[in-house]
Amino acid sequence: MSSEPLLARPVHIGGQSKPFGELSVDEVRAHADQLRAAVGFGPTARVAPVARAWRELSMEMDKHGATTVADLDPALVAERAGPLWITPPV
Repeated sequence: MSSEPLLARPVHIGGQSKPFGELSVDEVRAHADQLRAAVGFGPTARVAPVARAWRELSMEMDKHGATTVADLDPALVAERAGPLWITPPV
């Protein structure tokens, strides 16, 4: 899948819906923290890998000096979309 449709996908973050590509590194980091706080036992344990994927995305953004997700390499964005649940999990 091309990264353009992924970048346009709405993500509910910070009480609002925003296109994935417009998320800042601070928003990505805060989303990872929020998801990590929701992890528990039973069904909520499934959130742990998603929280980790969001944290890894924030680290990639820092590493590459990306201000928004759209600033990242399109191949990286496409690779990360599944674990972030931007695309439906398989």
